[in-house]
Amino acid sequence: MSILDKVKIGSSVQVNLDLSKDRLTKDTIEAINISPECVISDFKITDGKGIGVVLLLSNGKEEWFFENEIEILDEMGNIVEKEKIEKNDLIFDLSTNTNYIPKYKINELINPFNFLIWLVVSLKDIF
Repeated sequence: MSILDKVKIGSSVQVNLDLSKDRLTKDTIEAINISPECVISDFKITDGKGIGVVLLLSNGKEEWFFENEIEILDEMGNIVEKEKIEKNDLIFDLSTNTNYIPKYKINELINPFNFLIWLVVSLKDIF
């Protein structure tokens, strides 16, 4: 389940400073120490693998965080526990993919002659 399913712009979250302290500026750290509770102002794709959040800090500045660096707060201001990953949420589950047929036989993979061919072909690009 993505963070987009759990929160929306304007939701309150709390920054876990221990996970993000090494990449933040001194001003940002001071603002989080004053008030770790922030408001989501936008979402941002981080590195193609996840969604980050842009937070409005207590000093009025905006800073982005990875979704694992924040904790979602409910209406009462309590931290909502993160859900455990369920088996159905996994992208690739070997237990459901039982019809796998290998492309190569093991004899072909461990054959020294095939290794030498691979080595020659690989080295020709280097020299």
